[in-house]
Amino acid sequence: MAEYTSPVLEEVIYEVASLEDAKAQACALWGLPSEDLCSDVLDEGKRLFGLFGKKMRVRVTPVAPLPLLRAQQFVSDLLGLMQLEATPQRVGADTLDLVGDDSGIIIGRYGDTLKALELLTNLIIREPQSSWKIRFDCCGYRARREATLMRLAESFARDAIKKRCSITLEPMPSWERRFIHLALQDSQEVETHSVGDDPMRKVVITPIKKR
Repeated sequence: MAEYTSPVLEEVIYEVASLEDAKAQACALWGLPSEDLCSDVLDEGKRLFGLFGKKMRVRVTPVAPLPLLRAQQFVSDLLGLMQLEATPQRVGADTLDLVGDDSGIIIGRYGDTLKALELLTNLIIREPQSSWKIRFDCCGYRARREATLMRLAESFARDAIKKRCSITLEPMPSWERRFIHLALQDSQEVETHSVGDDPMRKVVITPIKKR
């Protein structure tokens, strides 16, 4: 029987005959392959009156946050069903980088396919009442997109100042909107806010009226 040390099941302790038994039970519990788990012996245990098999206490933990590991498994299976050559690799605690020959297909036009895959995975994997999200990247696309967003933010800010009117950008996912807000948060000439509902939510850049 397992002892749960946290409600999110980030660690379990088993009394078993071997490390392999502990990992097998944790694999069944979490739905993960054994290579995604780490185990260590807490107590070697003793035989009871020399009659029963020796038991040991083994702690099993995932090698990364459970939602990220489950997302990696889900995306790997999905890409296989789609017959796309790409492998999800973990980057940090909240990002999957999809690397392979079919990266262009996965990114899609303006990143739409990658965004849709990220949204679908979070809807399936994310635990109830949790605001934590898994981010997706594909062969450095995110960094290139952030560079583009920076140029857009600066360009539209100049337009708003020159025309003395608000500029509304195209609909963006939450991480792109946040990047625009952060890019212009220190400006003394414009301010930003978002309008609308997802997936059509947009950033508005407005010139600050001087007293």
